[in-house]
Amino acid sequence: MTGWRCFFFVRNLSSLAVIAGLAVGLGSSPAWAQLLEPGTQSQTPNPLSDTTVKPGKMVLFDLEARFAKDVLERGGAGFAEWFAGDGEVLGNGAAPLIGKVAIAKSANWSPKDYQLTWTPTDATMGPSGDMGYTWGHYEGRSKDANGNPVLTSGRYITMWRKEPDGSWKVVLDAGANEPPTAGDCCKLPGH
Repeated sequence: MTGWRCFFFVRNLSSLAVIAGLAVGLGSSPAWAQLLEPGTQSQTPNPLSDTTVKPGKMVLFDLEARFAKDVLERGGAGFAEWFAGDGEVLGNGAAPLIGKVAIAKSANWSPKDYQLTWTPTDATMGPSGDMGYTWGHYEGRSKDANGNPVLTSGRYITMWRKEPDGSWKVVLDAGANEPPTAGDCCKLPGH
């Protein structure tokens, strides 16, 4: 998620030599069959076993899978391509990126240097069937200037809109990094 979820990670690691890319091995699998890290279980609904899954939700999960696959193959360029002309990116106290041009200018990572994975937890299609959102968890992996692994993770939300030509585009992507360690979340500054 991206997704522009990694922009904020990249922004926070701008002093590092190595940034950006994606490692979600989706191939041509449908969204509910996304490949996860070994030992993890998908929280994505399976329409074969969950009869409550609505078709709109599956459309959104499929969009997420195709979005992730494109970022896997093309990095930041693939990421920016999914945005509408008036799309926006928000997160982690950074100034908003407004418009596809601004997003593309900032999405300059190589898929070999940064691996971004995300899994939608849920999705909701609007009643008119032309807007919806997905949300879930993301992880970004890279290496610092000394070659040590760097992991960032957080939550994201992506808003989708069906364009007049029938294509779907991202109109808003927002992410927030999780705190570095859960034990430090409630400490007051200076204590």
